[in-house]
Amino acid sequence: MPVSTVARILFPAAALLAVAWAVSPAAAGDTLGQLKARGTLHCGVNQAKPGFSTKDASGQWSGMEVDFCRAVAAAVFGDAKKVTFVPLRASERFPALKSSMIDLLARATAWTLSREASLKLRFPGILFYDAQALMVPATEGIKSLKQLDGASICVEKGTTHERNLTDHFTAQGLRVKPLVIDSPTEVADAFFSGRCKAYTSDISDLAGARLRAPAGQTFDILPEHLSKEPLGPVVRSGDDEWLTLVRWVLFALIAAEENGITRDNIREIRETTQHPAARRALGIEGGFGPMLGTDQDWALHAVESVGNYGEMFERNLGVHSPLHLERGLNRLWTHGGLMYAPPVR
Repeated sequence: MPVSTVARILFPAAALLAVAWAVSPAAAGDTLGQLKARGTLHCGVNQAKPGFSTKDASGQWSGMEVDFCRAVAAAVFGDAKKVTFVPLRASERFPALKSSMIDLLARATAWTLSREASLKLRFPGILFYDAQALMVPATEGIKSLKQLDGASICVEKGTTHERNLTDHFTAQGLRVKPLVIDSPTEVADAFFSGRCKAYTSDISDLAGARLRAPAGQTFDILPEHLSKEPLGPVVRSGDDEWLTLVRWVLFALIAAEENGITRDNIREIRETTQHPAARRALGIEGGFGPMLGTDQDWALHAVESVGNYGEMFERNLGVHSPLHLERGLNRLWTHGGLMYAPPVR
């Protein structure tokens, strides 16, 4: 059996990355044209992050970031099914994007200066405002950071979480003993087995880990935040047309919620509304679709495929989902949150 075949069997993502690097990086500025010619969007997602990107036993993908990929596919093709999900480890995500193995990265990636300035990547917007926090056993009665002075805290290797943990404790005049472990699964296992007094990661990661806690054990996520983690989709630099389209799909989902437009009523509203902003956003007037390289119904297709931003959040992450997350900063700006969409005009 050829070595390349063995590599694809044992290390499928790595093998694909090697091929992508060696063979066909996309021409800068032509992402939209290339994926239209191909007929499908290649979207990089997490291998398994509850609420954001998971694959069930039947092979069906679900989650907040998966839904966003589908919304982009719907805006481009008029069909949310025209997306191929590419599961990636954290170390694979940026090479996969830069080599054109994927067109869009939607994998719990925080928007930072170094990722834009050094890696030459672009963030169209923020899909989820997250933060690093600490999870503790509910039975310990720990309510604040000060009660963890000198404690051993589990943290994943190769992330910014260890640095944030040490910096935050030092700034508070507290001591900490990081227990650095290779993978999220191993970190959670160490925490659940009692090897450390707390577990630190993004709130969304902690909520997902809590889903597989041992039976009979309960855990609290402390309200104190160690860092800001604005998570969003990522595209390659040098392609303003693609950046703009992905950005405005996100804005369309947010604006739909603000205007009371849902996946169930969008067709009726499109037929009856006389509101100028809604008519422009839904493609009735304004001619904005061609400006984005799509048809006039791009926003209708996006919202109809996955719902507005609020519907996506509640279905995947909200208090009635398995993660039970409050919307917090992810509320609309009109409800005390940070979700805000510029006008379509």
